[in-house]
Amino acid sequence: MQKPERLFGRDTEWEDLRDFVASPVPQATLGLVYGRRRQGKTLMLELLAQQTGGFLFGATQQTEAQNLADLGAAYAAHRGLRQPVTFRTWREAMDELLRLGENQVTPLIIDEFPYLVSATPALPSYLQQALSPLGYAKQHTQTRLILCGSALTTMTQLLAGGAPLRGRAAMELVVRPFRFREAAAFWGADHDPELAFRLHALLGGTPAYLEMSGGSGPADVTRFDRWVQRRLLNPASAMFREGALLLREEPSISDPTSYSATLSAISAGNHRRSEIAAALGRPSSALAHLLSGLQDIGLVEQTDDALRGKRSVFRIAEPVVRLHQLLIRRHEAELIAGRADRVWSANADTVASQIYGAHFEDLARRWCFEHAAPETLGGTATAVRPTELPCREHRRGHELDVVVTETASFAADRIIAIGEAKSTEAPVGTPQVERLEHLRGLLPSTRVGPQPKLLLFARSGFTNDLTRLAGRRSDVELVDMNRLYTGA
Repeated sequence: MQKPERLFGRDTEWEDLRDFVASPVPQATLGLVYGRRRQGKTLMLELLAQQTGGFLFGATQQTEAQNLADLGAAYAAHRGLRQPVTFRTWREAMDELLRLGENQVTPLIIDEFPYLVSATPALPSYLQQALSPLGYAKQHTQTRLILCGSALTTMTQLLAGGAPLRGRAAMELVVRPFRFREAAAFWGADHDPELAFRLHALLGGTPAYLEMSGGSGPADVTRFDRWVQRRLLNPASAMFREGALLLREEPSISDPTSYSATLSAISAGNHRRSEIAAALGRPSSALAHLLSGLQDIGLVEQTDDALRGKRSVFRIAEPVVRLHQLLIRRHEAELIAGRADRVWSANADTVASQIYGAHFEDLARRWCFEHAAPETLGGTATAVRPTELPCREHRRGHELDVVVTETASFAADRIIAIGEAKSTEAPVGTPQVERLEHLRGLLPSTRVGPQPKLLLFARSGFTNDLTRLAGRRSDVELVDMNRLYTGA
């Protein structure tokens, strides 16, 4: 089971699928594959079915009888039968399908499983019975049943505490968007870190967005603005309403308006619960279900404060949603009228601060956790989070973008590095090192290990004075765009 050349990236996911299918367990096993729409789940499973001779059935949003009829036709075609097979019930269908692995290991893949559960809520219970320890499938087959879906709430509940399939699955594979370096290579922008960053800040790492954006990105940064106007802000583009559809296509969202308003508040820079509540005109206690719902479907992520765990911040996890909330939704009438160039230029400050600035801070934290070498950080990153440090001297709090923490066995967590991420047009100079030194002095005192290292991230590079200073100091690390995308 070599990974097909057509499948970009997904090395870990393919290895997990390969291990699941090739498991030496001599009985039927169950696995789940899920993730947000347009991540390439179906393509990966279709390639798996082709390579192994497995059977894949894609459910659709229709009645139980219609899906059973389609399943019978697909099953007959897979077996080379001239006439469709008639399944009267799902019990009958699952008993027959699980027999596919009687003679050899055979994947049985059901895509868009939540559609079937919506029409037949008892289906997980039928599967529980079909996969009972003393049932035929467990005793006499090596079927590898894979249930796949994009409705995250439905899929995660399949294995929840009291669910029928709890304890039955041998694999739970979550397919996530590409990481920022993978996305750069996927878009063919890995030769230009600035271009890769701008694309990721607006589109994230969802694979399908390349095709939905016309099949290619801008050739270079000089053509980026025009490309955005034609491919993202154009009502004729498939990407124009994507940021709204991500919310509305999730079945668990019963009140899209309130959830959309919450996304708008967070996109505008209100990251703490109290700030979001004030922007919505609601008490903080009324936000729990909205924030948890958005986290469940992967549109918002919650990050604890590095020094005060109960003081969390909420950030947009999907850049397309942020773009929609800040630009497309607010200026939809102008964009429909064909004024994308004016909207894009008039909102340059919003894009710079609330999109590029916020995204650059996020990538700085990801770089520390995923790519930075221990020598760079002064240790191994266990967690990378922001914080706010109170300061008596300035009588206010100072925001700190990056706090890198290392956890060691039988010892308290230790801050090994702190950092600032600057997405400004001007190069970063020595005053930022002085600021970080001041903030380092405000950290809780510790007698264990050396002082935390100082990290500076800059989109526009560094002044000559700062570069010379960093060359003389072992506690200062400079990370420009090239190092962010290629270095450690």
